[in-house]
Amino acid sequence: MSLRRLPQFLVASTLVLAASLPAAEVKLGTAAVPINPPLGIGLAGYYHERGHEGVLDDLFAKAVVLDDGTTRAAIVVCDLISMPKWIVTEARQLVEARTGIPGANVMIAATHTHTAPVLFREWSRDESDGGGKPVAKNYSRSLPGLIADAVAQANDRRQPARLAVGKEQEPQLAQNRRYWMRDGTVGWNPGKSNPQIIRPAGPIDPEVGVFYATTADPKRAPLLTFVNYAMHPDTTGGTKISADFPGALARALALSRGPDMLTLFANGTCGNINHVNVRWLDPQKGPPEAARIGTILAGAVLTAGTHLAPLPAPGALRVRSEIVQLPLPAFTPAELDAARLDARTQKDNSRAGFMKLVRAHRILDTYGRDGKPQEVEMQVIALGRDVAWVAWPGEIFVELGLSVKAASPFAHVYHVELANGTIGYIPNQPAYAEGNYEVESARVAAGSGELLVASALRMLSDLAAPAAPR
Repeated sequence: MSLRRLPQFLVASTLVLAASLPAAEVKLGTAAVPINPPLGIGLAGYYHERGHEGVLDDLFAKAVVLDDGTTRAAIVVCDLISMPKWIVTEARQLVEARTGIPGANVMIAATHTHTAPVLFREWSRDESDGGGKPVAKNYSRSLPGLIADAVAQANDRRQPARLAVGKEQEPQLAQNRRYWMRDGTVGWNPGKSNPQIIRPAGPIDPEVGVFYATTADPKRAPLLTFVNYAMHPDTTGGTKISADFPGALARALALSRGPDMLTLFANGTCGNINHVNVRWLDPQKGPPEAARIGTILAGAVLTAGTHLAPLPAPGALRVRSEIVQLPLPAFTPAELDAARLDARTQKDNSRAGFMKLVRAHRILDTYGRDGKPQEVEMQVIALGRDVAWVAWPGEIFVELGLSVKAASPFAHVYHVELANGTIGYIPNQPAYAEGNYEVESARVAAGSGELLVASALRMLSDLAAPAAPR
């Protein structure tokens, strides 16, 4: 693996851990800026265009700014399908210019809702799904400014805060969508009550992570509930703009904690995780399903609220990033010729036809790199010795995130997927031999996910180490 430091704009601000010094008071600010798209832009998440017909519920860029008196950092999560790297780069530049928060200290992610507008990502699917149309390009160009607005507002609203952390288990909602089948293969979304299903091919991450903040005054008014759970937001469906179940979660928590509190949902490592229970016959699509999931998640968050652990002296805020080079998947000249043809002509809606299209775009995007490895950013924001946020650059298989949680020196690790640029699916190594959709789509070779795990654990270990005497 080849690593290099980020350029000056992205140089990680790694502060010396001052464990022997009293922790400074932490200030926190929040903001939410609407990012609804105009009519005429398509919906994201598939390999063909889907026009939208209005707004079912609003999309937001949600931001929290943390300030320990020496360092400031921001976490932004947008109700979008993905977070292209060029948008992150421009947003960080604007944030730094407007607030003084170093661009390297800003984590920017997407929830992965499939009822958000299609974005311009500079990849081969832009032509087929509408991401290359002027309306999509113009909307995408507006996002860095809107993200910077959210961070600037949150920065202006900083105030002393009381912090608490906790976890709850919710093992029923999330489902591993890859299954061992009776013919010895691994199926992907094989359908409800499919008699060929034997068992799930992998685990889930049932942990609902909660980071809670209130004002420091005697009223202790709720400021922020950060929620972390690993599951694809592809439940609402239809042709209207929607934040999917993360939006329903925010509305449910507002009933208990008030409309002035910000609910910030970040998706965990859920590249192979969705909500479809193949053993349950009821349909699981539409706004009612999003509301059901949001309500159950809200219940888990509120249950966790009964045993949150206060952080009376949170400790120093530190940020670190690494650029990791990931190897490309191989393809032959014949496969490249087939990919060019399939990308132009493939109209077959069968499972086999869909897989041809998935394979075609993976090969075309890989070919477009001219042999250069994927360069992705891994980032960690740590608060004291207990809390850390880990940003991942794609749709990450759950096994990889579970490995980091198991080995992390921090008790509370919040995985933030689709952050600081996204390159699509990143499976764990065993999945490559099993094949199917996520592997066919992956723009990186086997072993890439494990390189990211190593990077995350290296940074977490460094940030948890005691400070050297000064």
